[in-house]
Amino acid sequence: MEKQLVIFELGAEYFGIDISMVEGINKMLEITKIPQAPAYMEGITNLRGSVLPVIDLQKRFGMVLQERTNETRIMVANVDGVKIGMVVSAVSEVLTIEDTVIEPPPPMVSNVNSEFIIGVAKIDKRLVILLDLAKVLSVEEKMQVTKVMEDKN
Repeated sequence: MEKQLVIFELGAEYFGIDISMVEGINKMLEITKIPQAPAYMEGITNLRGSVLPVIDLQKRFGMVLQERTNETRIMVANVDGVKIGMVVSAVSEVLTIEDTVIEPPPPMVSNVNSEFIIGVAKIDKRLVILLDLAKVLSVEEKMQVTKVMEDKN
């Protein structure tokens, strides 16, 4: 069976998420900081008239932060009914892959907490870490983001 993935970069590592979760990819927008928000939450931005919470995936995963470049993007995803912008180093491509190139995650994967990881795809000479966006934020964190958004509206 085939999967269609959006491949993006965080620092030097490649990640993939199911294309059906991605609503858009935007150049960096001005982000307004929110007092007392979680450290990984960059703030909020105005995306085509809607207020959008923005998280930094490098911070969320505890990765070494890379400087933002012209390639840095905000990827908009729908995570359990909550629209969230995610800052990524770059979005490289959309790929269709076979399930056969996906292996289960090894117990110690990269520097990302393995509960977020569905598997690892071997694509050409790269390893692409496949994320389960529904688990990137815990239930409590989703509630925090939703509460921050309600407080702003």
